[in-house]
Amino acid sequence: MSTAAEAVVDFPDAGNARLAAVCGPLDEHLRQIEGRLGLEIRRRAGRFALQGKNAEAGAAVLRRLFDRAGSGTMTPEDVHLAIQEAGMGGEPADDELAVQTLRGRVRGRGPNQQQYLQHMRSNDLTFGVGPAGTGKTYLAVACAVEALQRDQVRRIVLVRPAVEAGERLGFLPGDLSQKVDPYLRPMYDALYEMIGFDRVGRLIERNIIEIAPLAFMRGRTLNEAFIILDEAQNTTVEQIKMFLTRIGFGSRAVVTGDITQTDLPAHRQSGLRHALEVLAGVPGIAVTRFTARDVVRHPLVQSIVEAYERSGGGSAP
Repeated sequence: MSTAAEAVVDFPDAGNARLAAVCGPLDEHLRQIEGRLGLEIRRRAGRFALQGKNAEAGAAVLRRLFDRAGSGTMTPEDVHLAIQEAGMGGEPADDELAVQTLRGRVRGRGPNQQQYLQHMRSNDLTFGVGPAGTGKTYLAVACAVEALQRDQVRRIVLVRPAVEAGERLGFLPGDLSQKVDPYLRPMYDALYEMIGFDRVGRLIERNIIEIAPLAFMRGRTLNEAFIILDEAQNTTVEQIKMFLTRIGFGSRAVVTGDITQTDLPAHRQSGLRHALEVLAGVPGIAVTRFTARDVVRHPLVQSIVEAYERSGGGSAP
């Protein structure tokens, strides 16, 4: 039985500029869709005829691109994300769930990212679990920035286990800040993108944004804060319990990690895995589980994650 299929997408009233944005220079966006989805696309004015087993998915990608093209130019990255969303299923990103930051809007790509945004806004504690490249940390930082801008919290606290589960930083050169900063760089980068380099610096100086290794959380109670624990798979059971009991009144916490990439010694259980088991079903706690289909980085990253899952070296929890 033939697997070939056909689909037609028609934009009869589209202007030339909008169609050019969808197609890209020399139709490079159409070629990108063809290569990723194994399609043949033929265009005549605003009418696109698609042929191939993924024709309906290709049609969904074109509709997404057409909707976005009204707000400006398109890039190959936009095309890649539209292809990812089509593969994830569900409706296009819901603007009601979009996070507004000083540098623009951050939208959930696909149903899992949108569920994750909803969970972070409606629960005191949210777990985001899954492979690299699924937006766990980036979306959590976006929600923290939004909560701060809306005066829902008074500060942001970003926490990460540094170097290894034991956090043995002494052998590294430099002062404490220089020892810790390289391991917290992903969270710095997200902040810079969302609110700007200078503003981040001022907020850190005023202690409104605090970025610290996990060991610094012991003995503290964090009220009216948005707290994010990143790379939580590298915490021990005792460490993640310590972190979770830091949550004070008016605070929200997000815990992110990939339990298939723990750096703990073989005889130590991941605190993240243990917490997911112990806290299952507790009211006020939500869990979003991401898969390889949610990866929004370079297409090769998704292929790598899927290959490891098939080999048994990175099976989902």
